[in-house]
Amino acid sequence: MRAALAQARAAARAKGLSPGVPRARPRRVDPARSGSGPDARDPVRFGDMISRLVAERGWQETTTAAGVLANWDRLVGPEIADHCRPTSLQDGELVLVAESSAWATQLRLLTRTLAARLTEQVGPGVVESIVVRGPAQADWRKGPRRVQGRGPRDTYG
Repeated sequence: MRAALAQARAAARAKGLSPGVPRARPRRVDPARSGSGPDARDPVRFGDMISRLVAERGWQETTTAAGVLANWDRLVGPEIADHCRPTSLQDGELVLVAESSAWATQLRLLTRTLAARLTEQVGPGVVESIVVRGPAQADWRKGPRRVQGRGPRDTYG
C-alpha cells in the first residue's frame, strides 16, 4: 500500500503537481455579477446615452436644426422673436415668416446680422441662408407636388 502511494506521489511530481496541496481552481467569471470594475450593464447618464444614440444614427444635423427652431427666442432675442417665427430649416436654408410686411422688410435688412449671430451661437454650416417671407393667406397646397387648378374652390360649386 505504501509503495502504491509513493508511486502515485512520484507520478504527480512528474506532472508538476504537489501532492497534499489542493489544486487551485480556475476562477470562473459569473456573468450575472459585475464585480467592482466598470461593466457594460452599469448605469449611464441619460444625456450621455442620448448623445451617443444621436451620434450612432447620424442625427446631429436634425437635432441641431430642431434646436434652432425650438430655442428661437433665446438665439435671436425677444424683440425679433416677437415679430417673426421660423418655419423650417432644411439644407442650411432657414425660412422665417414675419408678422407684417414692414417686419419682413426689416428682417431682410438684418439677414446678415442674424446669420452671423446664429453661426456664432449654433455653429458654422447650420444656417447658410435666410429666406424671409411676409404674412400670407392660408396655403392649401401640401407637399412639393401639386396639380394646377382653381384650388379648394372647385369642390364648392
